[in-house]
Parts: sequence; structure tokens; C-alpha cells
Amino acid sequence: MPILNYLWVIPALPLLGSALNGLLGAKWPNKVVSAVAVGSTGLAFLGAIEAVREFLQLPPEQIPYVKPFFTWITAGDFRAGFDLQVDHLTVVMLMVVTGVGWLIHIYSMGYMAHEGGYYRFFSYLNLFMFFMLILVLAGNYVLLFVGWEGVGLSSYLLIGFYFLRKSAADAGKKAFIVNRIGDFGFMLGMFLLYRTFSTLDFVPLFSKAAPLPPDAFGHLGTLTIASLLLFMGACGKSAQLPLYVWLPDAMEGPTPVSALIHAATMVTAGVYVVARSHVLFTHAPTGMFVVAIVGCATALFAATIGLVQTDIKRVLAYSTVSQLGYMFLACGVGAFSAGIFHLMTHAFFKALLFLAAGSVIHAMGGEQDMQRMGGLSKKIRWTYLTMLTATLAIAGFPPFAGFFSKDSILLNAFQSERGGHILYGIGLFTALLTSFYMFRLIFLTFHGKPRFDEHKVHVHESPKSMLVPLMILAVLSLIGGWMAAPAFWGQTDYFTKFLEPVFAAGTAGEAAATEAAAHALETPLAIVAVITALIGLAIAFWLYIRQPGKPEALAKSLRPIYTTLLHKYYVDELYAAVIVKPLLWISRNVLWQTVDVRVIDGSVNGIARGATEVGDGVRHTQSGNIRSYAVWVVIGAIVIIAIIFWPILRPAAVGMVR
Repeated sequence: MPILNYLWVIPALPLLGSALNGLLGAKWPNKVVSAVAVGSTGLAFLGAIEAVREFLQLPPEQIPYVKPFFTWITAGDFRAGFDLQVDHLTVVMLMVVTGVGWLIHIYSMGYMAHEGGYYRFFSYLNLFMFFMLILVLAGNYVLLFVGWEGVGLSSYLLIGFYFLRKSAADAGKKAFIVNRIGDFGFMLGMFLLYRTFSTLDFVPLFSKAAPLPPDAFGHLGTLTIASLLLFMGACGKSAQLPLYVWLPDAMEGPTPVSALIHAATMVTAGVYVVARSHVLFTHAPTGMFVVAIVGCATALFAATIGLVQTDIKRVLAYSTVSQLGYMFLACGVGAFSAGIFHLMTHAFFKALLFLAAGSVIHAMGGEQDMQRMGGLSKKIRWTYLTMLTATLAIAGFPPFAGFFSKDSILLNAFQSERGGHILYGIGLFTALLTSFYMFRLIFLTFHGKPRFDEHKVHVHESPKSMLVPLMILAVLSLIGGWMAAPAFWGQTDYFTKFLEPVFAAGTAGEAAATEAAAHALETPLAIVAVITALIGLAIAFWLYIRQPGKPEALAKSLRPIYTTLLHKYYVDELYAAVIVKPLLWISRNVLWQTVDVRVIDGSVNGIARGATEVGDGVRHTQSGNIRSYAVWVVIGAIVIIAIIFWPILRPAAVGMVR
């Protein structure tokens, strides 16, 4: 039975697991709950592997492979079907989502073993996987939007998992609301695309858009506006400026949630949509330039904030925002395959970083402040080695995965026609900051003297259910980028080659440019990048190992800069003053007190008071006096007689008057 004919089974498996645990899990022991959750995602992973195997055997004329199952929405000429699609881009996303997602589920068995709401957690986690799989398998923008909104809902549930804690509940609401802002732009983009092309199915829409002439740079044509609106949605989902503020607060959720959101699923959705819509973006050079500028600015902005954070998960959160900026920088300069390459390698080492951070927190009894750690390298050896591997990968040291994907992005940025050298310079400086703050994390957490009471905190290594996923991800963080290694010897970049059928217009030029510059630029730029990473490592080593008192002295001497970075440029405070508080004032004083209380409630209550007063007046006619009642009966009888006989008496009365 070819799985390609039953693609719906892959997302349906985690949905089934979510439903079973959500409905019945409260009565089940934890072992059964975890068996259902991990088993359903494991089967989805196996189904994805088989689907990929079958896909790779298809002839080129059948790619992309689109399987329509049923018509979901019809309205006039509009049709939206439950159509699932597989191409080379889907293959990469499918393997990342199911593979890394499955490992995170396994890790969660150990991490959440003693937490309340165990069944609820795994139900939400499975639901998250279902919506992300719908997003990457969708064959049209409408179905993609279902997955898009679904991961937003799931993130709200998971970030606010500890809903009795106000900070967690607020973080969940913040993520949900900020994402709705971006989603509004995404919907407008879809409406404009349908108005222009009369379809939202990927294959016919892109085939109609491909022959069109590109918009002139600086001109806001239809495709440019549509691309910018789609990118607005991507900024919300992938936490780019100015809609990044929800992601650092998402740390309030359990650590496996952070790994799933930051590595394999939600935040990569925006990058995926831009890459999926590459035909539109390549026809909108202004849109591409905006993507590159926003990505580059976000990468630098978030990296500077990460320099001074002390919460181990918050450092990684700002690191995620920064690395997503790298991915958008790649897409903005037309290197879509390089952006997806970094998406894949980032999924490996960032999932590893978060899960290793969770292992550290587990070992420290819930402590997340790096200033209260230190000296853990010998106590939790496996956690240390795996986290060091991920740090070397994200810092860009060869032969780790991050080196190859970062090098590809920086090379393409350097070769970009518009602002290439500036974009490259900012990207390179961001790489230095990345190396510094990541090794700062390593040194503060694992090296030096313990800065905690060893009699109260009994540091212990995590169970095997947590360590095995760490080891697998460590191996992937080491070898995950080797597909691009032959490019350094003037040979083929196999990852770029694999994605060529998808990015036919952009990738071919990208590959040609890369090959032409291989001997002249590839190696020198890679050497510069490695030297930059070494400088970041050396500065961190000097400050936190050789001169451990120096960082505090620097913070005092550079107090304004340090305070600004520590308070994250006061962006949250600015949003609160300019947007949140005015909206709350309008809601409270205009919509509530004026419209709701005075107008709506006032009208209803006024009518009620009027009816009460009339009833009260009528009530007084019932005095209990028989003579009074007789008078009222006579008056009533006279009135009735007058009404009955008035039509007869009226002509006679008129005649007498005449």
C-alpha cells in the first residue's frame, strides 16, 4: 500500500494520539499516556520515511506530487480542497518535524514524569505535531493556514501549560495575540493572491505567477504587496522585528515545549512559507530586500540582548530569534536553499541546546539562573558534552553542522547585489556575538567554582529517556551539514542540488554563483567566519574563566548600555505605553463604561425602570375599596359603549352640528 496515496495518515496519527490522551488520559497511568503519545509520533515518523522513499522513486514529471482527497470549501468559483503535496522542500520539513518532534516526545517522558497534567501535556504536544504536519504537507494556502492557526493555538496551550502561574498564562496570551497581528496580514495576502490568480492552490498559482514580469525595485506592484503581506505573517510566526516579543516570554512553558517551538516547528513556519512562496518573492525585489533587511536587523538586535541575559532558557530564546534572522537574510538575498539548510541544521542544534538546558535545570532542581550554577561539567558529564557539541555547531566551528549552513548564508549575502557587503558585515558581527554569548553560557554553567549550595542542591545526571535524544541530536549537530562540504573543494553542494527542483529559478542561479565563487570566495570567507567565532570564544574565556570579576566591572563602567540590553531595549515597555495602555483605556472607558454600561445597559435598564414605574402606577388602582371598583367598572363600560357605538353616532352628531 503506497503511503503517498494515504498521506493523510501521517498527520492523522498524532491527532489520534492527542484525542485519545485528551479524552481518556486522565484515567490512564503515565506509561500508557506516554506510549500513546510517543507511539503515534513514532509511527508518523516511520510513515514520513516511507513517503520520502516512495517520493524519491517518482519520475520528474510527477513532481510535485499532489494528492487531492476531498473538496473542503466551495463558494461560487472558489474551491479549497484537502489536498496534500510532497516535493523536495516538503521532504526536508517532513523529516525535521517528525524526526526532531519524536525525539522531543521521548525526552518529555523523563522531564515531565513528576509534573501534574501529564496526559494534558502530551495531548497538546501531539496536537502541535498534527497542525505542523498539516502546514508543511498542505497543497494550498487555505489548508496551510489551518495548520498555521493550529500551531498558534497549540503554542498558546503549551506556553500557558502552568496556567495557575500568572506569568505563564500571560505569556500564552501574549503569543496568541501577537501572532494574530501577523496572521491578519497573512490573510490579506491570501485574499490578494486569489483576487489576482483566481486560485490558492500552489501549483496553478505559481505556474501563473512565474511568467509574469518582476515588479520594478521600489515599486509596490501586486506581487510585491502580496509578498510583503505574507511576510508580515511570517514575522509574527517566526518572531522577527517588530513582532518578536512573544518568543522570549514563551520560556514560561515546560522546556520540551521550548525545544519544539524553537527548533522543529512553529518558529520555522514563517521561513517555510517564504521559501514555499519563492516564486512570488523573486518577482518582488522590494519584498526580497525588506526580508533581507528585517532578517539582518533581527539577527543583530536579538544577539545583543542575548549578551547579558542570565536565565539559561532566555539566552537560548534570543539566540533563536537571531538565528531565524539569519534564515530570513538568506531568503532575502535569494538563497532559499541556504535558508532551508540553516533551518534544518538549526533544528538539530537548537533542539539539543534546549533539551540540554532542560537537563541542567533538572539536575539543579529547577534553577535556571546561570549565576547560581557553575562547575557542573564533571557532575553531569553527558549533558555537558552534548551541550558543548550544540554550542560549537551554533557558533559555526567546523566540522559541525552550523558551520556549513552559516557559511552558505554569509557567502550568498556577500554576493548579493543590494547592500551585500553591509549585510555580510552585520551577519559576520552577529556570528561573533553568537559565539561569545553561547560560550558565556557554557562557562557560567559548567565551568568555574560552583555558585550554589552543594549541600542543598544534589546535582544528578538525567535519566536515559532524556539523555538518548541528546546523544542522537548531538550526532546530527555534528554531521548534519556535511552534505554541503564538497562545495569547499569546488564540487557539488548536495543539499542545494537536492532542492534545485523546487527553487528552479532562484536556486539555479544561486548554485551557479556559488560554484563560480568557490575557489575565490568560499574558503577565504569560511576562514574569516571561523576566526570570528574564535574571537568570540576567546573573549568569553577571558571574561568568565581568566577574569571572572571583569564582567561585573564592565557592567558598572558601561551601565547605560548594560541596563538597556538587560531591559531588552525597553521594547516591551514601549509597546505597553504606546499600544497596550491606550487600548486598555479605550476598552475600559469608552467600550465598557460608555458603550456597554451607559448605552446598552442604560437602554435595557431604562426600559425595565419604565415598565416598573408603569406597573407601580397601575398597582395603586387596586385599593380594595368596592365603591372605587364600581366607579371604574362604570367608567370602563361607558368607554366600551362609546367605542362600539361611535361609528353609528358620529354621522348624526356631525349633522346636528351643521
